[in-house]
Parts: sequence; C-alpha cells; structure tokens
Amino acid sequence: MSAPVDYVLRLAKGQLHLPPFRLRDVGPTDFEATGREFLGLFVKLANLQPNERVLDIGCGCGRIALPLTGYLSRAGSYTGMDITRKTIEWCQQNITRRYPNFQFVQADLFSQRYNPTGRYLAKNYTFPLADKQFDFIFLTSVFTHMLPEDVENYLREIARLLQESGRALMTYFLLNEAQQLLAEQSKNDINFQYGPGLYRLWNEVIPESAVAYEENFLIELIQKCGLEVSGPVYYGVWSGRNDGLSYQDILLVKRSPVGY
Repeated sequence: MSAPVDYVLRLAKGQLHLPPFRLRDVGPTDFEATGREFLGLFVKLANLQPNERVLDIGCGCGRIALPLTGYLSRAGSYTGMDITRKTIEWCQQNITRRYPNFQFVQADLFSQRYNPTGRYLAKNYTFPLADKQFDFIFLTSVFTHMLPEDVENYLREIARLLQESGRALMTYFLLNEAQQLLAEQSKNDINFQYGPGLYRLWNEVIPESAVAYEENFLIELIQKCGLEVSGPVYYGVWSGRNDGLSYQDILLVKRSPVGY
C-alpha cells in the first residue's frame, strides 16, 4: 500500500492518530481492540496502577502504548523497546512528542525475520536499563518467536529489571496434555510439528516464525532465572480450548525471594 493511499484510508476512518498500516504488527481491523484487550488484562491480572513504571519489550508501533497513554498518569512512565527501527521512530515522533513520560528505544538485535542486519544476539543482550527500574514488564507475542537460550537471557534480564514487588506478564504457546489432546483432534490453530519435545517449531526453515514450549520445562526455566509464576496459567484459545482468556497463553511472574 502506498503512503498516500494509507493516509487517505486512515483519514477516512478517523485514524490518523494510529500508525500506518504497513507498520502494524496485527491486522488493521483489530489493532485498537488488541491494545484495549491487553490494557484490561494488565489491570485485571497484574493490578497495574496509573503511577507505575512500565516496560514493554517488543512494543512494535505502539499497539499497547497508545491505550496506556490514557491510563498512566504523569507520575507513571512507559519505556517501549523493539528491534525494528521504523516502528520506534514512528512512536518517538507521534507518541513521545505528546506524552514525554513515554520513551521508545531500539534494541538492534538480530532477527532473521524482523531485523536481519541487527548487531547483537538476544542470547547475550543486556538491556540498557537500570536494575530494579520497573514495577511492571510485559511481553506480548515475543517469546512465541524466540528459542530457549534467548528466552533464558530475557528472563534473567526481567528478573534484574523488576523491583522487589514488581511483576511481569508474558504470552506463550504452551505444550501440555490438554493441548496435545486437542492437537490430536486437529483443533490447534498452529501445528508445531518440528523440533525437540521441550520446544517445538511451526517452521523449521525460519524457526522464529512461531515457537511453542513444553509447560513444565518453561516453568522450571522461569524459576532458574530468578522468577516464579504468580497465580494460575491463563490458557488461550489458540490450542482449541473453549475457555481461553486471550489468544495466546499468559503467565504472570514475579521476582523469586531467593532470586536476584
């Protein structure tokens, strides 16, 4: 879609405050709805408060940052990080200018799919942020595109960045007995048919296209990294469940008392 056509479509829909369609990481019809959905989940599951310090890892072009501008107070703050330069630039120009307590930073990480010229690897990347800087950290559809050694490093970084009473919400595709039974009935939306049992891939040529993790393995990895699961697992509908809370599976974690 050309830039002029993109502009006219957004103008006609009254959506000039939203990013161009070419930058969006979800379909144009559900961009705003998805942002509102997750803001509601943050409040419901993690008791997010308007004055808290928030970190969004994998912020994209502001899908969740935009609704948060109407929720976080001036006493609160938001930091968004993403590997895609163009989306970060749009957020800086269109969100930070209006909301100075909303900051956006590019993490120039290599990704075969999203940033093939990235300088750093996720497995040993240190976020340029201070220890215990945040009350709430979230990652939506980030770990669903990452391999185990990368996930482990991110979990350790989350433990470092959370203050003592902080919490983090993250989404996954979880493999477990219930999911497997539904898979045998062809009810899973995604067929994770490649890779070892502890994690499975949808596409073995481009592994990060979609990655699923065996639930018990993931929980042990979370604990190994100085975190612990807080509350139940909130399963999603991707696996074919009728009682899913969202699309992907959701875990809420906090710092372990014996962790960092």
